[in-house]
Amino acid sequence: MDFRVFVEPQQGASYTDQLAVAQAAESLGYSAFFRSDHYVAMSGGGQPGPTDSWVTLAGIARETSTIRLGTLVTSATFRYPGPLAISVAQVDAMSSGRVDFGIGAGWFDEEHLAYAIPFPPLGERFDRLHEQLDIITGLWTTPSGQTFDYDGTHYTVKDSPALPKPAQDPHPPIIIGGSGAKRTPALAAQFADEYNLAFPSFDFVEPQYGRVRAALQAAGRDPDDFVYSAAFVVCAGRTDAEISRRADAISRSGDELRTNTPLVGTPAEIVDRLGPFIDAGVQRVYIQLLDMADLDHMELFANEVVRQLA
Repeated sequence: MDFRVFVEPQQGASYTDQLAVAQAAESLGYSAFFRSDHYVAMSGGGQPGPTDSWVTLAGIARETSTIRLGTLVTSATFRYPGPLAISVAQVDAMSSGRVDFGIGAGWFDEEHLAYAIPFPPLGERFDRLHEQLDIITGLWTTPSGQTFDYDGTHYTVKDSPALPKPAQDPHPPIIIGGSGAKRTPALAAQFADEYNLAFPSFDFVEPQYGRVRAALQAAGRDPDDFVYSAAFVVCAGRTDAEISRRADAISRSGDELRTNTPLVGTPAEIVDRLGPFIDAGVQRVYIQLLDMADLDHMELFANEVVRQLA
């Protein structure tokens, strides 16, 4: 099992807060630091305000040395594909090839309205995501010295020098997630190296991974040469009182969390609760750390859960 730290800075976190989590995650042996790509808090005021994901990861890239960095997931509605390809390639170079690139269609209409970002209907968002993936991978894989062209419904590229290239060859690993039954597995099979489920129920994991495996087979790819991951909220403690304190800190109840995430309870409980998810195919876990000030939480999980399952 591979464990990665995942944070939601739009809920209220500065760059300094995120750097502290990333550096702690690196020292504790987590394989990656990931952040969401949102501009508005889903609850609360979100003070001091949003931070841009790729600007933030660029800074963290220069202040870490081994931990992988990425988004879960970049919203395709926020950026044009060409500039996004440049930004991600640059952060990959700044990190000496430590970027994983998660990308999705975008879903939170309120943040689009809040920051003057167009929010087309769902079908068009998926169409645009597909074209963005075509363009971004096309730009990254075009041989140096050649140009890239693309004629899509929503985006057109002509005589692009297709620069810069990312440090990783042919490009950073691509992560696609979502719960759709057809288009999402098909996109994952065409473009991705990893498929992610966000906060899934146990009953949903195996059938959805099965859809992705079937899509990979239909695309002529080996379903076993692929990463299947899931993200879960974490609320761990050595005692019931410690678990309750951490649940209160994120405005959740212990009972509610126990119905929605396997990463709640004592370390022994969490190992047991994760077992069925591992059997269902989860190979990589993103632990959603909602209280970013509680670095001891990460240490407890690393020392008493990760070491048993890694």
